[in-house]
Amino acid sequence: MTASSRAREILAVAALAADSKQGDDLVALDVSGPLPLTDIFFLASGRNERNVQAIAQEIEDKLLEAGTKALRREGRAEGRWILLDFGDLVAHVFHEEDRMYYSLERLWKDCPAIPLDLPVAKTAEA
Repeated sequence: MTASSRAREILAVAALAADSKQGDDLVALDVSGPLPLTDIFFLASGRNERNVQAIAQEIEDKLLEAGTKALRREGRAEGRWILLDFGDLVAHVFHEEDRMYYSLERLWKDCPAIPLDLPVAKTAEA
């Protein structure tokens, strides 16, 4: 299986939102094969707790404007790892240190990366 076109559409919105708030190391993984509950994991890093919270808020705001409401959110108060579940897309916004520690890219290394089309490329290979 591959990620749905709807999942790719909301990924584009999320990636631009994260990029606009200086999100770093933006990565999208097509997890539709091993996970029946979602199509894409989107990962972004922030430099500090405030930046992580700003990135997550911008993603949520822009997706809401695009007609996609978050089904669940976790970790906002701490600002270390914020998870936003939009159904077809799950956004993980990490503090840089937590991203390295949990290393989701390593855990999901068998899933193909989805190229991100950003004005200034801030993407990383999975």
